Amino acid sequence: MPIDHVQIVSIPVSDQDRARDFYVNALDWELVSDNDSGDRRWVEVAPKHGQTAFTLVTWFETMPAGSLRGIVLDTDDIEKTYEELSERGIIFDGPIEEGPFSRVTSFSDPDGNTFVLHQLYQPRTRVLSYPPAGS
Repeated sequence: MPIDHVQIVSIPVSDQDRARDFYVNALDWELVSDNDSGDRRWVEVAPKHGQTAFTLVTWFETMPAGSLRGIVLDTDDIEKTYEELSERGIIFDGPIEEGPFSRVTSFSDPDGNTFVLHQLYQPRTRVLSYPPAGS
């Protein structure tokens, strides 16, 4: 039974309304769902044209608001994305940096969850088998 993609990642937040507004308005993501089932409110957002959605959660004691780190968000034009997000109020941790394989910068949501904005120099190629042949 193969796993072919990540469907949902939970982002721990302190206020679902404030977080929803940030992801929908500042990041320009789509609101997939906002349902209150009684004991838990399910707020789900996703990048437009993306494959992975994100739930804005308040109910995991082991995931305090602001504890998420290292989610990498891909873009084909980091300068344009940096400029557009800055105009929408996103404050970046620093300028775009040149790395060995990509260009990166980072920012946080209102709770302090940290994201990396990333643009590869060259498209990634997939490893077709593991372990490598002959090992």
